[in-house]
Amino acid sequence: MDYIPKRLTAYEHPRHVMEGAQSLVMLGFPYRTSSPRTPGPLQGRVAKYAWGSADYHDLIHARLKQIKKTLAKNHPAIGCRGVVDSAPLMEREFAELAGLGWTGKNTLLINKLEGSYFLLSCLLLDVPLPASLPHATDHCGTCQRCLEACPTDAFVSPGILDSRRCISYLTIEHRDPIPHDLRPLMGDWLFGCDVCQDVCPWNRRGSEATDEAFEAAEDLNPIDLPGLFEWDDDQFRARFRKSPLWRTRRRGILRNAAIVLGNQGDPAAIPALRQGCLQDPESLVRGAAAWALGQIATPESHAVLIGAAETEIDPEVREEISAAIASIKK
Repeated sequence: MDYIPKRLTAYEHPRHVMEGAQSLVMLGFPYRTSSPRTPGPLQGRVAKYAWGSADYHDLIHARLKQIKKTLAKNHPAIGCRGVVDSAPLMEREFAELAGLGWTGKNTLLINKLEGSYFLLSCLLLDVPLPASLPHATDHCGTCQRCLEACPTDAFVSPGILDSRRCISYLTIEHRDPIPHDLRPLMGDWLFGCDVCQDVCPWNRRGSEATDEAFEAAEDLNPIDLPGLFEWDDDQFRARFRKSPLWRTRRRGILRNAAIVLGNQGDPAAIPALRQGCLQDPESLVRGAAAWALGQIATPESHAVLIGAAETEIDPEVREEISAAIASIKK
């Protein structure tokens, strides 16, 4: 997360987000909807917040505009700006100060009534408002289910997350090849991860999202992986431009898809991985596909890797191919 040190000054005070800001109104939008279906062969999981028909930024911005419109009608002199996790604003900390919840051991804000399945946004106002009371204590107690359930042991200690090991960070924000030791631990997560929320007792309760756009899209709960390798950038854009999956772009999603297919080890994935390894224009995808073929470890996948070794010119991909061939020979 190299961008954070570069923006420290911007994070110092909300006035850097809106000049003259004196108050913050913190808002939580529940996104809990239907339960995820268990992925079958050649399928991957998508985190719940991302499996709807639209990007939550667009949905929440629309709600904020409605609030701002009402505010302007009744109090036209008040200046206001709405933000949804894209401005240098420490939403979780401000939401905790506003009494929306406490920061759990999984680093997420937890509300007694809603659990943690809600998205934060903020209205900045240029007038002073009475301050809300924050939670005096947290309510996690001795529970450590989130820490124990994390597939990659990403929690250094309660409330401290090593993002470099977090599946959500790796599958969404990380732009380079995913470290080899973490790939098998990703399981079938294509985009994001809900494990530390799914095991939280506070998430047994909570209201459901009222906006149908948060309902799981049929092709994302779960998502079929081989077909992704047939899409070019334009096709990927057409399907995911209004989805959170767009953030990772085609190259990142296909990298993740290859790793999931490698973890599943199903030889039926070889045709898609062959295309990814031999024909994809992105070296990131070719390298991940080579690794996956090594994990499947059949004569057919070995033959694909031998062919790739004869034609690949990118040095990093060649290393992936060589390592995959060597793993099969073992």
